Amino acid sequence: MTEELLTRERLQAAVAELGFELVEAEVKGPAAARQVRLRIDRVGGSEPGHGVTTEECARVSRAMEARLEGAGAVSGPWRLEVSSPGIERPLRFVAHWRRYLGHEVRVRARGIAGRQVARIVAVPDEEHVELEWAGTRQVVPLEAIKDATLVVDWSAIG
Repeated sequence: MTEELLTRERLQAAVAELGFELVEAEVKGPAAARQVRLRIDRVGGSEPGHGVTTEECARVSRAMEARLEGAGAVSGPWRLEVSSPGIERPLRFVAHWRRYLGHEVRVRARGIAGRQVARIVAVPDEEHVELEWAGTRQVVPLEAIKDATLVVDWSAIG
């Protein structure tokens, strides 16, 4: 098995070649039962009601399956899941943090107690984000963030 083909950068490039943006990639399980989960979106993000369709997910799934099997990236029993990020989308890459500057996120990170709802104040460089919650402002290394998703104001959605 060629593990280097399952890196975030390689998966990101492969999804981009298909005309989409990789929002999240998860590769789990032993080599004999690999599980690959990809969440994709339109390049630059999508608006509610105009996201990635089921048909587009299926098309990307077929193309990625052929690519991964053809390159020997997976062998034996394995499973590929391709889906949209949903409205409460995860923020994983620096481009996501920049795109949603000023928005609220639900975040869990080393150095932050529990899970906080914070506003993205700034993205000073490729490796940090500045967050504000409960009167506290803190610059957080992106590598310290364990989980972050957009907070949606459901009352504002028709």
